[in-house]
Amino acid sequence: MSAILAKKLGMTQLFLEDGTVERVTVLEAGPCPVTALRTQERDGYTAVQLGFGAAKEKHLTKPELGHLKKADAPPVRHLVEFRDEGEGLEVGATVTVEAFEVGDKVKIAGTSKGKGFQGTIKRHNFSSGPKSHGSHNVRAPGSIGASAWPARVMKGIRGPGQMGNKRITQKGLEVVRIDADQNLLIVRGSVPGPRNGVVEVRTDG
Repeated sequence: MSAILAKKLGMTQLFLEDGTVERVTVLEAGPCPVTALRTQERDGYTAVQLGFGAAKEKHLTKPELGHLKKADAPPVRHLVEFRDEGEGLEVGATVTVEAFEVGDKVKIAGTSKGKGFQGTIKRHNFSSGPKSHGSHNVRAPGSIGASAWPARVMKGIRGPGQMGNKRITQKGLEVVRIDADQNLLIVRGSVPGPRNGVVEVRTDG
C-alpha cells in the first residue's frame, strides 16, 4: 500500500488516447518527508507520519520545530499519520507521487465543504409539500413525533442542521495520469473538500 498527502487544485477534463473524455481532479501530491515511524513494540500500532505544506519557522511552535529537526525535515504545516503504512520507509526519507502508478485504485479522505445550517430538503433530499391551494407546508419537514408512545421525538431522525464540514472518504477513484516533475496526481472523479484543501490519498485495497 502507498499513502501521501496532497492539495486539491481543482477539476478539469482529459482526452485520452482512445478519444474518451475523463472528468478528473488534479492533486498536488507531496513531496512528503517521513517525520516519524510508529512500531507495534514501542507504540502499540504501526504507522508512518508524513509532513506536507511548506511553512515558515515563525509559524510553528518550538516542539514542532524540534520534532521536525530530529527527523531532518523542513518546516511543514501539516503532519498526518497513516495506519498500517511505512513498510520500507525510514525517518528522513521522502514520499513522492512516484509511489503510485497509473491505473491504481485509491481512496481519498478530506473535509467536505461546509454549507452551514440547512433544511431537510437540501440536507436530506426530502420532497417539498404542495405549493398551491393555500398550503403552508412548502419546505417544512412535516410531523416528526409519534402517538401516545413514546410521546416524544425519537433520537436520530433526519432533521435540519449543519450540513457539510465533515470528514469524507471517497473510494474507488482511479489514477489517470502522474506528472512526477510537477508532483501532480490526476484521478478520475471528484474529491472531497474545496480547492486548496488538504486531502489524504491511500491505495484502495
